[in-house]
Amino acid sequence: MMHFITSSPLWVQTILILILPTIASMLGPLLVRRFVRLEKLATNNEVAGFKFATVGVLYAVLLAFSIVVVWEKFNDAEATVQREAAAAATIYHLVPGLAPAQAKDARDALTTYLKSIVTDEWPAMEDGRANQQTWKALGAIYTALLATDATAKGDPTVKAEIFNQLNLITQARRTRLLAAEGDVPGPVWFILFGGAFLTVVFTFFFGTQNLRAQTLMTGLLTLLIFSELLIAVALDRPFTGGIKESPDAIVRVLADFAP
Repeated sequence: MMHFITSSPLWVQTILILILPTIASMLGPLLVRRFVRLEKLATNNEVAGFKFATVGVLYAVLLAFSIVVVWEKFNDAEATVQREAAAAATIYHLVPGLAPAQAKDARDALTTYLKSIVTDEWPAMEDGRANQQTWKALGAIYTALLATDATAKGDPTVKAEIFNQLNLITQARRTRLLAAEGDVPGPVWFILFGGAFLTVVFTFFFGTQNLRAQTLMTGLLTLLIFSELLIAVALDRPFTGGIKESPDAIVRVLADFAP
């Protein structure tokens, strides 16, 4: 269920996480008032207020911590893509220091790899998967640089730096694939949504003379809580869902070094 929600477009997430719970919460006080008289609810206001404050603080801490975590991971994913693109651009600049034949093979292999990221692996990451073709394309870069008939040619310092940058690409790809799987475990989602539900339901058992005002306040509280949950859900998987990273950095490198 959470996989479907986290991978859905933003408008679907907004309906499921924000709009429907808000509407349902505003019906809650009306339903409770039909079965419990105002006088009985009002007698619990003072004690319930202290309990609600405790529940609210505990849940707010958990929710804020979750949002901070997914926000940092989302920013890290963007930085990872930028590092991968920067390392690829550096290799493009360095390959002329190799033997001509090897330089062409390395450049062609790198171009194939970057194109595979955009066309093959990016769609696969929307499902939290790696792409085998992209993995093979990365291996082809190593093959081109380790070609035995060219190891004695070219500047060895240049080749060493190319391998260093290629190692950065490999590390960035692994980090990118891990980020595509999401950061918030299933049990934490259960606690976050369960805590939001309990916090909102708690307000149904307060009693105020103006039922319309209580209904409106409950709706606003639900809107606030679930809008923050929407942020956590939208940012949890950086390469899919309502808010996702684009391969623009990779595309720009391909455009800059297109033959």
